[in-house]
Amino acid sequence: MPFMISNAVEPGALAGRAQPTLPASGGLLLRPWADKDAPAVYEAFQDPVLQRWHARVADSEEEVRQWLATWRTEYEEETSAQWAAVDADTDEVLGRVALRMINFIDGQAEMAYWTMPRARGRGVAPRAVAALTTWAFEGLGFHRLELRHSTLNEASCRVALKTGYVAEGVQRSAVLHGDGWHDMHLHARIRA
Repeated sequence: MPFMISNAVEPGALAGRAQPTLPASGGLLLRPWADKDAPAVYEAFQDPVLQRWHARVADSEEEVRQWLATWRTEYEEETSAQWAAVDADTDEVLGRVALRMINFIDGQAEMAYWTMPRARGRGVAPRAVAALTTWAFEGLGFHRLELRHSTLNEASCRVALKTGYVAEGVQRSAVLHGDGWHDMHLHARIRA
């Protein structure tokens, strides 16, 4: 049965081109992940603060290299797109930003991010989210981007609000964390 409407974003929008490097404000750069980044990602996932908000843990740098390979495959398969947020001068990994749960039919995706412990409080997450949001809307033509975080994660709420993601409501008992089920704030931006 044919659809009455066309896709908001055509398949191939990601896989049809190499993953770009995106400039962000304040000397930040978003670039594709490389195997050399495994030690930094492993270090990030040893952080108790990051572990509180993520279901995964990294047991070794080798495991992280497998994640990085998976992230590259997911870009080619257009299911997820992940970038390292790095210092533009030194290439030091400061965090991660991603589009997850990509839906080309409706032109939607979910924004995700984390920051290295030593980079927190320096505006890395808001600058990375802002740059990726702009590219997703202007470069790819997405219509809606969502951002979800635990209602207990006040830092993520600040990032969402600072980057123009409007609070839309609470998803009750929506995500399982290590300490149990969490209610999630749902924020979104619409391309307008």
